[in-house]
Amino acid sequence: MMMKSLIVVLAAAAVALADHEDVGQPLRAITRISSPHSELVQGNLTFTQLPDGKVRVEGVVLGMTHGLYGMHVHEKGDITGGCLSTGGHFNPEHKNHGHPNDEDRHVGDLGNLEFDENRIGRVDFVDSKICLSGPHSILGRAIVLHEKADDFGRSSHPDSKKTGNAGGRVACGVIGILDPVGGWHTGASSRPSLASIVLAPIAALLLLVH
Repeated sequence: MMMKSLIVVLAAAAVALADHEDVGQPLRAITRISSPHSELVQGNLTFTQLPDGKVRVEGVVLGMTHGLYGMHVHEKGDITGGCLSTGGHFNPEHKNHGHPNDEDRHVGDLGNLEFDENRIGRVDFVDSKICLSGPHSILGRAIVLHEKADDFGRSSHPDSKKTGNAGGRVACGVIGILDPVGGWHTGASSRPSLASIVLAPIAALLLLVH
């Protein structure tokens, strides 16, 4: 009888721990984007991992004249040499440069950011390639804003299929953790959950009872 009571208590504890874990809390990252040597261009972008695996990108960037400007995730979060040290576009699948809706595109190809007559660029879109965990994780990498519009690899320019012929790098920022503070993974986690730690002895006790 005492053994069965202990099993019931442990099972209840496992359920409570499972409910307590951050299972439903979305991963969110943030970057402050700015010109390396001036305050000409500046803004903040947030990245939220959605339940379907896609990422919502939101924010406001200020400073560019009216028009379209290429915006990409670059492979390195290194801005010690300004935006030039962020490396190339994040392209783990070794594909051609393309439009965000193309199948043949870099993971980091996020299209163009449009600035209005007041030099304000508003960002609000969902992307299906970037992630905040796993092999396509952009965490620790950099966002780079370029000096020209991205042609999506559709022009005859020799750089079109490589960079979208978007020109030089105007502003950039490193993508870092916003929230939650814990629970981040860059791949499949080998850390057992709290619930599984409690459930393991329950299974052993059940075997003893029977």
